[in-house]
Amino acid sequence: MTRDTLLLVGREANDGREVLERHAAGLDGRAGVDEVAVATYDREPVRDLRDRLRAVPGDRVFVVPTCAAHDHHTVEGVPAALSYVDGDVRYCEPPGRSPAVTEIVAERGAAHVRPSENASLLLVGFGSSSLPFNRQAVEYHAARLRERSDFGEVVPSYLLQNPAVECARYNVTRDEAVAVPLFVARSRATEVRVPAELELDRGGIEYAAPLGDHPRLTDAIYAEFCKQHALATDGRRATFEDSLATARRPMAADGEGRPE
Repeated sequence: MTRDTLLLVGREANDGREVLERHAAGLDGRAGVDEVAVATYDREPVRDLRDRLRAVPGDRVFVVPTCAAHDHHTVEGVPAALSYVDGDVRYCEPPGRSPAVTEIVAERGAAHVRPSENASLLLVGFGSSSLPFNRQAVEYHAARLRERSDFGEVVPSYLLQNPAVECARYNVTRDEAVAVPLFVARSRATEVRVPAELELDRGGIEYAAPLGDHPRLTDAIYAEFCKQHALATDGRRATFEDSLATARRPMAADGEGRPE
């Protein structure tokens, strides 16, 4: 009988590992999941993950990058590191574009500012000059929040792209405002960079927590597993993530090549 492992991969920053472990506990025992494992990295996914990945059990290993959206690490380093997994690897999409995440963002914002026509929700993403994924996730949730929440204004902003977080204070037009970071775990970005760019010490903008270990994010992670599990059961490999996992390999020239 095929044993299926669900592997959560993410950054170690601040409470990153603790957040992943709490999601793992919420996923343990769900239908189709025989085992749940967690693996975290700092700056070099191949170097940081390879020993842990060699020990991951299971005939099929479903890997969910537990972040808001793909970044350089999840399209390059993490897929390369997955070559160290002995089982059949099925790489999943990050859970950040799930409709469940829209609910979390709305809830996080409403905990600080009552949603009304007089309130703005500022959605803060990381952004990237070379990859579209984080921006796509932010814009997806911003559009849904405009349609489905009672906030009078939803304003996206980014650390690395325009519209920039540092200008966000001047882009909101309502009397009350709350900023919600579209990040999974606390990190230097959420704890230092975003507050500094928003000039939170000036007042006028409330600041919410990241997605964290919210149960609806656990559900979103499980939904990504279920999508890939259905494809695997049908014997199909037809996703962008699977193409990453099959194409990326550690480079021997960097001393990271997997020995044959």
